[in-house]
Amino acid sequence: MTSYTIQEINNLLKGELIGNTTQPIEGPEQLQNAKKQHITFIGSHKYVKYWADSKASAVLVNDNLTVVPDENRAVIKVKNADLAMAKVLELFNPPAPAFESDIHPTAVIHETASIGEGCKIGANCYVGKNVSLGKGVILYPNVCVFDETTIGDHTIVWSGTVIRERCIIGNHCIFHTNVSIGADGFGYRPSDDGRGLVKIPQIGNVIIGHHVEIGANSCVDRAKFSSTIIGDGCKIDNLVQIAHNSVMGRSCIMAGHSGLAGSVTLGDGVIIGGSASIKDHTTIHSGATVGAGSGVMNDVPAGQTVLGYPAQDSREMLKQWVAMRRLTKK
Repeated sequence: MTSYTIQEINNLLKGELIGNTTQPIEGPEQLQNAKKQHITFIGSHKYVKYWADSKASAVLVNDNLTVVPDENRAVIKVKNADLAMAKVLELFNPPAPAFESDIHPTAVIHETASIGEGCKIGANCYVGKNVSLGKGVILYPNVCVFDETTIGDHTIVWSGTVIRERCIIGNHCIFHTNVSIGADGFGYRPSDDGRGLVKIPQIGNVIIGHHVEIGANSCVDRAKFSSTIIGDGCKIDNLVQIAHNSVMGRSCIMAGHSGLAGSVTLGDGVIIGGSASIKDHTTIHSGATVGAGSGVMNDVPAGQTVLGYPAQDSREMLKQWVAMRRLTKK
């Protein structure tokens, strides 16, 4: 089992070590679940009170908090405990599942496909006609990559993911299990005779930038024409829907169960809370935040935070909620 001394961990973090512990650290754990072999973290005043009863031998704390070590327990003060804990997690991160061979014999790879140096392709994968995989791409078992798709260097695609034809994927992306990239957008119109719906062909593709991570069971639909675009550095949670012709800027965040309807545009650094829904043809400008569970019906200015259904400026919405509560108490 891997273990580190508190001094070794502090050398990595370059924090301020207060107190000491001789207990080898065997991993990180939540404050209230930690045992003596664990290191934990405190990033907020409201959790300081739990330190006294925690069994952890060490704790990472924000440098604006006062946490006192006691016998054989240590405190490491850092600028940001969340980011410091991320470094500790990397120390104890188990290795990824191993490949016995770089390309499994059950994988089906079209003769026209281009496979970059150092790629690994697992059991029962399918790589279609004229697909291009960059250097170090990893396809875990049961991944399908359809014709004329390009995947950049060192992208990791987990099992069950399907990447449809003509999509373009950047470098250093991570797609978790059962992601769908490039399925048809949701396009239908009433038929002329009024007896049903006519499917609108979706002939575009999906373009995904570099360093994008997409969570399990999320979907990015292909465009009706041109492209659905996910910008560099975007992070998308599980069970997220991104509809046809939507465009996301750089470093946007979408939490679980949220969704963009067709032709939504996000600027850079937009944050979409869990279960929020964005109406079609809406623009959310750079730096804006949409609160969890909100329904956005109109454009959102840059830097604004909106809440509610329909979503409004967060301060105005909170005032309305307070007023409603006062009325119901009378």
